[in-house]
Formats: sequence, C-alpha cells, structure tokens
Amino acid sequence: MQTNQQLDHQICFALYSAARAATAAYREALAEIGLTYTQYVTLLALWERDGRTVSELGEALHLDSGTLSPLLTRLAASGLVERRREGGDARRVTVHLTTAGRDLESQVAAIQRRLHDAVDMEPEELATLRELAQRFCESAAHLDQPTT
Repeated sequence: MQTNQQLDHQICFALYSAARAATAAYREALAEIGLTYTQYVTLLALWERDGRTVSELGEALHLDSGTLSPLLTRLAASGLVERRREGGDARRVTVHLTTAGRDLESQVAAIQRRLHDAVDMEPEELATLRELAQRFCESAAHLDQPTT
C-alpha cells in the first residue's frame, strides 16, 4: 500500500497548523488583557466549574502537573485564582476564581466574539470542525494505550 507523503496531505500537519493559527489569533488579543493562551483555557475551565481540584483541572486541560503548577502559580500571583487545601487531606487542593478572575470573563467573551466574527466560516462549519477535532483527539488517545 502506497501512502501520500506530501506535507499538505497529512492530517497531523493540518491539525498542527490549525492549532498554531488558532493559538496565534488568541495570543495577540489575550495579551491585551494580560493573559497567555494556556491561562485563558484554564480560566475557561474554571468559569465552567469553579473549585475544581488541581487534578481535575489537569485532566480537563490535558496538562500534566509539571505544566499546570507553574501556570496556577502565575494566575494566583496575578490575583485571578486562589488555591485552597480542602478538608483533612493536605494533598487535595482546589482552585477558585477570585473576584478579579470572575470579572475577566466579560472581557474574554468580547475577545471570543471578535475572533469568531473574523473567521470566514459559518457557525455550522465551526461546530463540525470542533466535533471532528474532539473525535480525532478521542481516537488518538487510544493510540497511546497498550493493547492486551
């Protein structure tokens, strides 16, 4: 079986390029309000459900603790989140939005609207793209799993 090795025929390269383009588009707009893209998606997860444990956040964002810990430290230093030790288990840490973190949501919503309006795609196309990307991620996650 012969495969096409041309770069622009590779699904992985199309996804990589799309991810870079999306991140770059957000990077400039988010910099105006002092956020990185990774900080932005972390805040999205907390706006969706405040008070997540650090491990729940890592799972939702597909980030390991080595990446998430310094990220949360920077968000806390910026006054956007706070970490709390919960109950008798000193290892259980939850992350909560501060008032400043909650107040940022409306500014981020305006950025999202501006960027979505600038993309030359219909809402249905964007929804399909998101669904296909999610399905691809779910399928690709199984590639890492050992077979029994």
